Amino acid sequence: MAAAPLNPDSVPTPTPEPAGLSEGARILNTFVAPSKTFSDLRRSAAWWGPYLLMVIAALLFMYVAGAKVGFRKAMENQMQSQPKTQARLEQLPPEQREAQMEQGTKITKWIAYATPVLQLVILLIIATALWVSFKIAGTGVTFKISLAVVMYAGLPGILKMLLAIVALLAGANPDSFTLQNPVGTNLGYFLDPATTSPALRSLATSIDVFLIWTLVLSAIGFIYAGKVKSGTSYAVVFGWAFFFILAGAGIAAAFS
Repeated sequence: MAAAPLNPDSVPTPTPEPAGLSEGARILNTFVAPSKTFSDLRRSAAWWGPYLLMVIAALLFMYVAGAKVGFRKAMENQMQSQPKTQARLEQLPPEQREAQMEQGTKITKWIAYATPVLQLVILLIIATALWVSFKIAGTGVTFKISLAVVMYAGLPGILKMLLAIVALLAGANPDSFTLQNPVGTNLGYFLDPATTSPALRSLATSIDVFLIWTLVLSAIGFIYAGKVKSGTSYAVVFGWAFFFILAGAGIAAAFS
């Protein structure tokens, strides 16, 4: 007996998968609709886009800083917050002091242009710390997701670099410029390094508009990309932030 022909209208049609975001859309949505970007990381945890932008912004900033201020001047300004180092230099004969300053200038320049590599290492450390913490908390966050979230959440830092570049091109005062804190987006920028303890200045520098923005984006990222509970995500992200901030203040106090 012949089978009855199927009615085409009765055959369910598969629902097409929603198209993923382009790299440009991911980057834009990080600023205007972060939930879309971080949800898309579950489809693809590629992180090359934001990191490439970070590299370009960092190298451009270092080039402009070197041209407008100079690495020696930037180093001398930074030393104002290191009274012990200044005292040691002042005790040296003029020839040795000049040799030390020249060597310090070269090291400062090398570190400046190695910033993209150093930045990648730091981001890998942060991503690893967060990944391990979320694993201990019993979530399903993978290392790839953790690294991608950290990369995209770091995009506001590019805006800070661009602000610093604009300030330099507009004629920022070279006598107060430092590579470590180039623009007044935090409380530490407005403290006098000669009269403020290095630890306090380090803590005040951490109260930064762009750092807070990055931390909030990181927490949102793990909520959407890693499906972590909101409370857990914010607790882990801000807990590690406080740890690194306190550690930075301790290092500043020890080596000032």
